[in-house]
Amino acid sequence: MSVDQRTRPARADLIAAATVVGLFAVAAVVGGILHGLGRPVYAGAPPLLAQWLPHVGPGTPFAVLVAVLVWWRGPELAARMSWRPLLALSYAGAVAWTLSLALIDGWQRGVADRLTTEHEYLHEVSGITDIPATLAVFTTRILDFQPDSWATHVSAHPPGALLVFVWLDRAGLGGGAWAAVLCILTASLVAVAVPQTVRSLGTGAAARAVVPFVVLFPGAVWSGVSADGLFAGVTATGVALLAYGVTRGRAVVAFAGGAVLAFGCYLSYGLVLMAALALGVVVAAGPRWRTAGWAFAGAVPVVAAFTIAGFSWLTGYHLLIERYYQGIASDRAYGYWVWANLSLMAVCAGPAAAVILRRAVTAVRPRARNATWVLPLAAAAAIVAADLSGYSKAEVERIWLPFAVWLMAGAALLPPADRRVWLAVQAVVALTVNHLVLTVW
Repeated sequence: MSVDQRTRPARADLIAAATVVGLFAVAAVVGGILHGLGRPVYAGAPPLLAQWLPHVGPGTPFAVLVAVLVWWRGPELAARMSWRPLLALSYAGAVAWTLSLALIDGWQRGVADRLTTEHEYLHEVSGITDIPATLAVFTTRILDFQPDSWATHVSAHPPGALLVFVWLDRAGLGGGAWAAVLCILTASLVAVAVPQTVRSLGTGAAARAVVPFVVLFPGAVWSGVSADGLFAGVTATGVALLAYGVTRGRAVVAFAGGAVLAFGCYLSYGLVLMAALALGVVVAAGPRWRTAGWAFAGAVPVVAAFTIAGFSWLTGYHLLIERYYQGIASDRAYGYWVWANLSLMAVCAGPAAAVILRRAVTAVRPRARNATWVLPLAAAAAIVAADLSGYSKAEVERIWLPFAVWLMAGAALLPPADRRVWLAVQAVVALTVNHLVLTVW
């Protein structure tokens, strides 16, 4: 075998990566054509919700430095460091990567002001003087064209998301900068939760392979700064707790995992699809699944608390659908977005995700339920369900962050000789996007 054959990724992997990149290119071309024909898809740089603005910023040298360091030393450190220090380093690396990407747009534009627009949660925080009273009437303000209609993002989510920022404000950390910092710090928990989950369900070697890929996750472009990044960190933590509790027989930990995942459903309606990841954990756990029942017990107090306070999740969900079609969603064509959404995974999860999914499909062994293929396929199932629902048309580069990051759980499926190549591709995608366009989130 020649040197080129040993160092070049397999042809099937290259085809998988090229396919998703090609799909993204087609979505961009078709979106431009539709706009020219007077049938806009309502995305500034289709399929991305952004505007073309080639630029550099104060975060540019730091983002490049983080990318180079993780590419250069990340795999080696992941292979030899003790586990807990490695997780701490993974978290620090994810924070540095996410913050540096955000700072490419500058401190004010990229960080401090991102969550202060009239459509965001902070727009409503100052008006919340009585939390129980707010929960009791929350659903009455979801529909648009009322004098007291909630801001766009508040109306599109259960009250848990708003409460997070209200609690932050009550703690004396009000304003856009603190909210942005909270989102970045919470979003970066995926760099701990995903490898820890793989380790709980599988092997240490498989978990270590995940670390550099969750640190240089391309979706960090949107994690910093958006509430969806925060959602990703919260739900990933819930999955990790569930996996640890189930595999170690720790009922209290499984209970906590269920509570965190239930709270996730009150952050965003779409996060009920995290049930696919929870089921993936149970499947991968095999005979050890029995402790999972405690997760349901953990969900009960969370659901009960919101319900007793006056918020009905189902009522809110049905009103959200009506509100959804009161806005721009009614003009976004399903026939375009049902496939253009999927093309966005080329930039949110990166081309390596397509390679991992290809290998996960070929690795399926029903009697050997390995987390490296179970978790990516569970994430893919959640993404497909969200896509087909029609309630995610555009903006999924941020909306699907809680699912997309789990595609990296199969990083061990990548041949060791190819991992640096795909790691470099992931970093280049993130840097290219952040420097060519100005994202809305």
